[in-house]
Amino acid sequence: MQTKRVTFRGSWLAYLLVLPQLAITAIFFLWPAGEALYQSVLQEDAFGLSTNFVGLANFKALFNDPNYLNSFGVTVIFSVSTTVLAMVTALVLAAMADYVMRGATGYKTLLIMPYAVAPALAGVLWWFLFNPSIGVIAYVLHRMGIPWNHLVNGNQALILIIIAASWKQVSYNFIFFLAGMQAIPRSLIEAAAIDGSGPVKRFRTIIFPLLAPTTFFLLVVNIVYSFFETFSVVHATTEGGPGDATEILVYKVWHDAFISLDLGGSAAQSVVLMVIVIALTFVQFRFIERRVEY
Repeated sequence: MQTKRVTFRGSWLAYLLVLPQLAITAIFFLWPAGEALYQSVLQEDAFGLSTNFVGLANFKALFNDPNYLNSFGVTVIFSVSTTVLAMVTALVLAAMADYVMRGATGYKTLLIMPYAVAPALAGVLWWFLFNPSIGVIAYVLHRMGIPWNHLVNGNQALILIIIAASWKQVSYNFIFFLAGMQAIPRSLIEAAAIDGSGPVKRFRTIIFPLLAPTTFFLLVVNIVYSFFETFSVVHATTEGGPGDATEILVYKVWHDAFISLDLGGSAAQSVVLMVIVIALTFVQFRFIERRVEY
């Protein structure tokens, strides 16, 4: 079998085709990252009238700050919980949608709709549902004997933002999981069914292993999402409170920069956050991808 390969007569066309993506990467990632790295070694006053080079002093102050270490711990709990909840929920819903015969289109459309909701609106929606005064879910919890008030209970506030952030991401994961399931040859599933394998065993031994590339891709995307794209969810629901119970790293970067006006410290935090995400992504591609069967 002869394989057709596309080649370019000159290199200028290849460079021209990748130029837009390189320009976007340079403008929206490399340039801001360079600015953050530069400002992280400076100390500026709130009005930007004086600037002093302080080297690594901003980084040393960060890791000696108990509030920052607490924010780091909150971020780990929030990111792991959000990623696991969003992916597991989406996987279950995709498996159910893949078996639906009647009304499948409407069912899938309803599950995809939350993806069109802005993160801030998702946060406001769940804030109303869990509002201790007017929230439907809060009312049900009170009737069940669970005193819900995320305005004063830090653990409940953390649960609230985890649910809101996960709900926003479930639709994205659902699309990829469902597409992955529909790409699996039906002959494999039918052969397993003929051999006497039940739905749970077929999912565990055939469907889920074949979804490994999709699962790995979504794992990377969800971790990046939980670290970077959940600012508006937190800002719309708890604003980092009560106290600093829900002050995740990306929210603390904004708060220290625009509220506390600590520009150098905020830049140092953004650099640390960027390094953490790059390191996590590297570890996933270096070690976890080896277990993925394509």
